[in-house]
Amino acid sequence: MTGPIIEARAIHKHFGALHVLKGIDLAVIERELVFVIGPSGSGKSTLLRCLNRLEEPDSGSIIVDGIDLLDRRTDINRARQRIGMVFQSFNLYPHMTALGNVTLALRKVTGRRRAAADEIGRAALTRVGLADRAGHYPNQLSGGQQQRVAIARAIALEPRVMLFDEPTSALDPELVGGVLAVMRELRQSGMTMVVVSHEMGFARAAADRVLFMDEGSIVEQGPPAQIFGEPREERTRAFIGQIQRH
Repeated sequence: MTGPIIEARAIHKHFGALHVLKGIDLAVIERELVFVIGPSGSGKSTLLRCLNRLEEPDSGSIIVDGIDLLDRRTDINRARQRIGMVFQSFNLYPHMTALGNVTLALRKVTGRRRAAADEIGRAALTRVGLADRAGHYPNQLSGGQQQRVAIARAIALEPRVMLFDEPTSALDPELVGGVLAVMRELRQSGMTMVVVSHEMGFARAAADRVLFMDEGSIVEQGPPAQIFGEPREERTRAFIGQIQRH
């Protein structure tokens, strides 16, 4: 069995007096899709942001692809090239085309020349189904297309791991399918993924493992069939029961 590509141990995070993460342990093996569910305020997004040090944990250790992220000597910008992140908001530059948004980091961070960056960028846009939108600006694209550009921007850097923080929650329902289709393709290609989302149908169908978080702790984890069908913990049962009623 492959060793973990992500290994977080004893992660604690406070925001002032609020104890948001309470000693989280998480190991993700290569090519695994781990889905994190739980009520609002349970610490899901904070955990994800700690995994690429957008948030600084107060204590604990995080190793991603052999890099100790919390070691002060680690070049975090270089390390983040291996950790793609897709947010709820698309964070695209409005004055740049889709291709320009995708290639910016390739040119600025990896030093690629424009022609080489454009070639990689076009391939990434093709992969997310937007080859014909390379010259469009964000305001000419639907929300779903903008999110797919954001995914293309992340995968253009050839990360080893992808983190998705509520990637569909800002989208109209009819636009969600296109984004999930791209995520499904990434999964099939072997990308290691950690996903925070309310898309429970996608979790059931695509996840290898589902984590249920509540009040800063991982309450329960297991295969989708167990978590959705036969959860062991009372808090998990209550949450699953609630979402299945809606």
